[in-house]
Amino acid sequence: LTMELYRAPVQNGAVLTIEEVGLEQLDVIRELNRAIFDEERIINTFDRDDLMILLARVNGVPVGFKIGYRENSRTFYSAKGGVLPEYRRQGIARQLLYVMMERARQKGYRRFAYDTFPNRHPGMAVLGLNEGFRVTRADYNTFYRDYRLRLEKDL
Repeated sequence: LTMELYRAPVQNGAVLTIEEVGLEQLDVIRELNRAIFDEERIINTFDRDDLMILLARVNGVPVGFKIGYRENSRTFYSAKGGVLPEYRRQGIARQLLYVMMERARQKGYRRFAYDTFPNRHPGMAVLGLNEGFRVTRADYNTFYRDYRLRLEKDL
Protein backbone atom coordinates (compact mmCIF):
# COMPACT_ATOMS: atom_id res chain seq x y z
CA LEU A 1 0.00 0.00 0.00
CA THR A 2 3.03 2.28 0.32
CA MET A 3 2.94 5.06 -2.27
CA GLU A 4 5.63 7.73 -2.57
CA LEU A 5 3.99 11.14 -2.94
CA TYR A 6 6.92 13.53 -2.53
CA ARG A 7 10.70 13.53 -2.91
CA ALA A 8 13.07 16.50 -2.57
CA PRO A 9 16.47 17.43 -1.16
CA VAL A 10 16.66 18.95 2.32
CA GLN A 11 19.73 20.07 4.30
CA ASN A 12 23.22 18.77 3.43
CA GLY A 13 22.07 16.87 0.34
CA ALA A 14 19.80 14.58 2.32
CA VAL A 15 16.59 13.49 0.55
CA LEU A 16 13.14 13.85 2.09
CA THR A 17 10.49 11.39 0.93
CA ILE A 18 6.86 11.38 1.99
CA GLU A 19 4.87 8.20 1.49
CA GLU A 20 1.26 7.29 2.09
CA VAL A 21 1.41 4.09 4.12
CA GLY A 22 -1.07 1.63 5.59
CA LEU A 23 -1.61 0.24 9.06
CA GLU A 24 1.25 -2.22 8.46
CA GLN A 25 3.58 0.71 9.27
CA LEU A 26 1.87 1.38 12.63
CA ASP A 27 4.91 0.20 14.63
CA VAL A 28 7.05 2.87 12.94
CA ILE A 29 4.38 5.51 13.61
CA ARG A 30 4.15 4.36 17.26
CA GLU A 31 7.92 4.78 17.73
CA LEU A 32 7.84 8.26 16.21
CA ASN A 33 4.81 9.21 18.32
CA ARG A 34 6.63 8.16 21.52
CA ALA A 35 9.78 10.04 20.54
CA ILE A 36 7.95 13.22 19.47
CA PHE A 37 5.08 13.43 21.98
CA ASP A 38 6.26 11.16 24.81
CA GLU A 39 2.89 9.41 24.86
CA GLU A 40 1.46 6.05 23.75
CA ARG A 41 -1.87 7.27 22.36
CA ILE A 42 -1.69 8.23 18.71
CA ILE A 43 -5.38 8.80 17.89
CA ASN A 44 -8.52 7.42 19.54
CA THR A 45 -9.31 4.96 16.74
CA PHE A 46 -7.91 4.03 13.34
CA ASP A 47 -11.36 2.85 12.23
CA ARG A 48 -12.03 6.01 10.20
CA ASP A 49 -13.31 6.76 6.71
CA ASP A 50 -10.54 7.90 4.34
CA LEU A 51 -7.84 7.25 6.96
CA MET A 52 -4.58 8.69 5.60
CA ILE A 53 -1.18 8.00 7.15
CA LEU A 54 1.83 9.88 5.81
CA LEU A 55 5.37 8.91 6.74
CA ALA A 56 8.32 11.27 6.19
CA ARG A 57 11.82 9.83 5.83
CA VAL A 58 15.17 11.52 5.41
CA ASN A 59 17.62 9.25 3.56
CA GLY A 60 15.30 6.35 4.39
CA VAL A 61 15.17 7.07 8.15
CA PRO A 62 11.64 7.72 9.54
CA VAL A 63 11.58 11.29 10.94
CA GLY A 64 7.92 12.35 11.00
CA PHE A 65 4.31 11.44 10.33
CA LYS A 66 0.85 12.89 9.81
CA ILE A 67 -2.50 11.11 10.25
CA GLY A 68 -5.86 12.39 9.05
CA TYR A 69 -9.33 11.23 8.09
CA ARG A 70 -12.78 12.28 6.88
CA GLU A 71 -14.53 14.53 9.38
CA ASN A 72 -17.58 15.03 7.16
CA SER A 73 -18.37 15.13 3.43
CA ARG A 74 -16.66 18.53 3.05
CA THR A 75 -13.90 18.51 5.67
CA PHE A 76 -10.72 16.46 6.00
CA TYR A 77 -9.28 16.50 9.53
CA SER A 78 -5.59 16.17 10.36
CA ALA A 79 -5.65 14.42 13.73
CA LYS A 80 -1.97 14.19 14.63
CA GLY A 81 1.47 14.71 13.21
CA GLY A 82 4.97 15.63 14.18
CA VAL A 83 8.65 15.63 13.33
CA LEU A 84 11.54 14.41 15.47
CA PRO A 85 13.21 17.37 17.26
CA GLU A 86 16.56 16.93 15.50
CA TYR A 87 14.84 17.19 12.08
CA ARG A 88 12.72 20.27 12.78
CA ARG A 89 13.10 23.64 11.06
CA GLN A 90 13.81 21.99 7.70
CA GLY A 91 10.30 22.35 6.27
CA ILE A 92 9.30 18.71 6.86
CA ALA A 93 6.10 19.47 8.82
CA ARG A 94 5.13 22.03 6.16
CA GLN A 95 5.69 19.46 3.39
CA LEU A 96 3.61 16.85 5.28
CA LEU A 97 0.84 19.46 5.55
CA TYR A 98 1.05 20.30 1.83
CA VAL A 99 0.96 16.64 0.78
CA MET A 100 -2.00 15.83 3.04
CA MET A 101 -3.93 18.91 1.88
CA GLU A 102 -3.33 18.02 -1.77
CA ARG A 103 -4.39 14.37 -1.26
CA ALA A 104 -7.54 15.54 0.57
CA ARG A 105 -8.29 17.98 -2.27
CA GLN A 106 -7.85 15.16 -4.82
CA LYS A 107 -10.37 13.07 -2.85
CA GLY A 108 -12.96 15.86 -3.19
CA TYR A 109 -12.74 17.55 0.20
CA ARG A 110 -13.34 21.31 0.25
CA ARG A 111 -11.92 22.17 3.71
CA PHE A 112 -8.92 21.08 5.74
CA ALA A 113 -8.86 21.37 9.53
CA TYR A 114 -6.69 20.55 12.53
CA ASP A 115 -6.54 21.30 16.23
CA THR A 116 -3.38 22.41 17.99
CA PHE A 117 -2.25 23.29 21.48
CA PRO A 118 -0.21 26.48 21.02
CA ASN A 119 1.39 26.42 24.48
CA ARG A 120 2.59 22.84 23.95
CA HIS A 121 3.39 23.01 20.21
CA PRO A 122 3.61 26.67 19.17
CA GLY A 123 5.13 25.78 15.80
CA MET A 124 1.92 24.26 14.48
CA ALA A 125 -0.13 27.36 15.31
CA VAL A 126 2.48 29.57 13.63
CA LEU A 127 2.68 27.26 10.60
CA GLY A 128 -1.09 27.27 10.16
CA LEU A 129 -1.39 31.03 10.42
CA ASN A 130 1.53 31.49 7.99
CA GLU A 131 -0.20 29.12 5.55
CA GLY A 132 -3.46 31.09 5.56
CA PHE A 133 -5.44 28.98 8.02
CA ARG A 134 -8.03 30.77 10.15
CA VAL A 135 -8.76 30.10 13.79
CA THR A 136 -12.39 28.92 13.86
CA ARG A 137 -12.59 27.81 17.50
CA ALA A 138 -10.67 28.17 20.75
CA ASP A 139 -11.43 26.27 23.94
CA TYR A 140 -9.74 24.74 26.96
CA ASN A 141 -8.81 21.04 26.95
CA THR A 142 -8.85 19.64 30.47
CA PHE A 143 -6.90 16.48 29.53
CA TYR A 144 -3.91 18.45 28.21
CA ARG A 145 -4.55 21.41 30.54
CA ASP A 146 -4.03 23.74 27.62
CA TYR A 147 -5.96 25.89 25.20
CA ARG A 148 -6.88 24.21 21.94
CA LEU A 149 -7.17 26.13 18.69
CA ARG A 150 -9.01 24.79 15.67
CA LEU A 151 -7.53 25.99 12.38
CA GLU A 152 -9.32 25.61 9.05
CA LYS A 153 -8.59 26.44 5.43
CA ASP A 154 -10.48 26.05 2.15
CA LEU A 155 -8.80 23.66 -0.27
